[in-house]
Amino acid sequence: MKLLKKLKTNVVISAALCILLGIVLVVWPGLSMQIVCTAIGAVLLIGGGVRLAAYFTAKDGTVYSQMNLITGIILAVVGIWILLQPDKVLAIIPIIVGIVIALHGVNNLQQAIALCKEQYDKWWVALILGLLTVGFGVLLICKPFAALDTAVMLIGVFLIYDGVSDIWIVSRIYRTAKTFKREADVLDVDIKEN
Repeated sequence: MKLLKKLKTNVVISAALCILLGIVLVVWPGLSMQIVCTAIGAVLLIGGGVRLAAYFTAKDGTVYSQMNLITGIILAVVGIWILLQPDKVLAIIPIIVGIVIALHGVNNLQQAIALCKEQYDKWWVALILGLLTVGFGVLLICKPFAALDTAVMLIGVFLIYDGVSDIWIVSRIYRTAKTFKREADVLDVDIKEN
């Protein structure tokens, strides 16, 4: 039960962050994506710079040192490209988010099956939510939309939906597990008394 509580807490925190990010994307779509792009580019450029600095300070000819050089150059070049060409990066973000949302939906479907096996009477709601989540993810992958702001706002809506559906599903799993444990404890007490 402790593991389930920990899992519930982790899912709720993750879902709340999804909802918060979704709200930010809905309210400030253009600015959000520019900030994300700049941050990704800067992080990659800094990471590349750190690897290159490590290569030049410890130039010892080892494979690790050579990997620092190669990785540093790649990270720095990609970081600079993102900073100079943010529009090209922004165009693939809906596809990446679509893949993540679709994978979340598959996870929700697995949870729905688990609820069905535990004979939770509303397991089908979790199934529908999971199918919708997969559908939203596939929609973003197949039709990343021409207008980026619209796509970003839709991503925000999908993230809000994903967070809310995750909270609902995990609360049902937790409630079912508590009921199952309570019934098992009562059965155990009855057996001991007899």
